[in-house]
Amino acid sequence: MTLFQIISILITVSALFSYLNHRFIRLPTTIGVMAISLLGSLALVAAGPFSLGLQQEAVRLVRSIDFDETLLHGMLSFLLFAGALHIDLEALARRKWIITVLATVGTALATVLNGLGTWFVSQWLDLNLPFLSCLLFGALIAPTDPIAVLGILRKAGVPESVETKICGESLFNDGVAVVIFIILLELTRDPAAATLSHALGLFVKEALGGVAYGLVIGWIAYLMLKSIDEYQVEVLITLALVSGGYALADALHISGPIAIVVAGLLIGNPGRMLAMSEQTRRHLDTFWELVDEVLNVVLFVLIGLEVLALDWTRLHLTTGLLLIPLVLASRLVSVSLPVVLLRPFTRFSPGVIRILTWGGLRGGISVAMALSLPPGPARDPILTATYVVVVFSILVQGLTVEKVVRSVEHRE
Repeated sequence: MTLFQIISILITVSALFSYLNHRFIRLPTTIGVMAISLLGSLALVAAGPFSLGLQQEAVRLVRSIDFDETLLHGMLSFLLFAGALHIDLEALARRKWIITVLATVGTALATVLNGLGTWFVSQWLDLNLPFLSCLLFGALIAPTDPIAVLGILRKAGVPESVETKICGESLFNDGVAVVIFIILLELTRDPAAATLSHALGLFVKEALGGVAYGLVIGWIAYLMLKSIDEYQVEVLITLALVSGGYALADALHISGPIAIVVAGLLIGNPGRMLAMSEQTRRHLDTFWELVDEVLNVVLFVLIGLEVLALDWTRLHLTTGLLLIPLVLASRLVSVSLPVVLLRPFTRFSPGVIRILTWGGLRGGISVAMALSLPPGPARDPILTATYVVVVFSILVQGLTVEKVVRSVEHRE
């Protein structure tokens, strides 16, 4: 199957599912299309030989798509830039400490807690996963997904201060989690080479290097935008910034997600105010909002279809179901600790811990990292557990986060 055929099928299916959701179901678009995609996949699996060959063709389509490569090294850069472009930098700066602590300390703490809990669950079920494999699961399930979070929270009526915390954390903690994941993956492959100094050096290069690199490419794009007033060219410059900038970050082995978020914040704030005309701002916003919406729908359709490519067993499914409350508990602890520590210095909205915990959705980034795991006895149970947690997060948490928001009174 050619690349054009794959893209054509995905866009056609995404358009059909979006229509069905909007016409009959009326769920938030991303949740609705994923639910339809998931139900359709399960129906094909249940039909088996009675699917008239559709199941085999669907499986062939899904397995021909490298989800890890498609998301982490393709769609993610555009989705992160579109999200960062509309984040208020001043609001982000006012909450910089809680966002920084959540994205770094909170992510690391969630990794450890998830890893420990997963190890105990695997021992209890006689799955006996290696502890490092459990930590790998902890790292890939720790970050909240900006792709899943941004659109849903804006429709849920979350207070501006809490939305900024969740969105800011989500935009940065995936980059931190990817770095932790890479370090742990190296440790599983060559324990002798992965020393503490090597791990710290890799973290500094990936994370801090990503910030510095993002500032550089963002500033270059800013100067180019400021020197002209032609919206077609300016939109093209932002496209080059995202695609070329992310590709070069990969080649330099620094964090592309962090770099693109930093560049997006720079273009979306000083760039928007000082380097663009009103016409350019209007066209740029329309373009990136459309890119964001289309790619989001395609991604969530992919997540729903991915069930066809998994090797399901009752043991692996049980493991995933038991890990749902564990992941939520780890999120609660990793959120509560920073909030409690910073409460004497920062004022928080009532119910902030509850909203941060339940609104921290997992999404495609976790699935992509799980799919990038090398073949081995731990891969299938980790992949299945990741998928179960992500589906629960998007369908259950995503559909009920608005009720959680309304259940607490917010005061700024």
